[in-house]
Amino acid sequence: MDTVYILWLRQMKHYFRSGSRIIGSIGQPLLFLFAFGLGFGPVFEQAGETDYFQFLVPGIIGMSILFTSMFNGIDIIWDRQFGFLKETLVAPVSRIYIMLGRTLGGATIAVFQGIIILSISLLVGFQPHNPLIIPAAILFMLLTALLFSALGIAIASQLEDMQGFPLIMNFLIMPLFLLSGALFPLKNLPAALNIIVHINPLSYGVDGIRGSLLGLYEMGLWLNLGALSAIAILLLTIGAYFFSKIQI
Repeated sequence: MDTVYILWLRQMKHYFRSGSRIIGSIGQPLLFLFAFGLGFGPVFEQAGETDYFQFLVPGIIGMSILFTSMFNGIDIIWDRQFGFLKETLVAPVSRIYIMLGRTLGGATIAVFQGIIILSISLLVGFQPHNPLIIPAAILFMLLTALLFSALGIAIASQLEDMQGFPLIMNFLIMPLFLLSGALFPLKNLPAALNIIVHINPLSYGVDGIRGSLLGLYEMGLWLNLGALSAIAILLLTIGAYFFSKIQI
């Protein structure tokens, strides 16, 4: 387990030593939060729904976690280019521990990003229905971050092209985000769209975060928790398999 901790700690130090990375990674979520929250709020309220800003905050937290955790995989390609990955893989430790350390590091950073967005939202008027339930929201953030961090690593393990990874990530991330219920309620959707939304893993993360913070579950607490846990275990297994097959 020392291997897992050391690689997790490396991810943490790399993140906190890069102030520009922290600021840059919260810029886009905040832009979405204020642009959509202020722009679509009146339209949303005219439709008889609740305050759109309150509804939107959990979705933007999910967006921040999705982007941060998925792009965690690029560190593998970066380390491969500069030789650090080879030095890590030839060490007398299991590759599964190496993958877990990287996944936990990326997930921790993503959760931290989500907490930053939540904190800023609280300062500008977001009101959870019960502040004591915030730890439950953090649990859903962690499960979502683990899931997508593992997915990012699984994809990066199969790539060597630094330029190709961001293109693939953007191709996956935007549909996952837009079809997760982050920006709109899940009720009364067309049948085809409803199926897609329920296949999307991020839907369960966003709904879990929103339900914990606002008490507004669309799919239910236990379904969200069970789906995220099962998919996270599956993707961790797949990610560990692909990472173990990396050629050096």
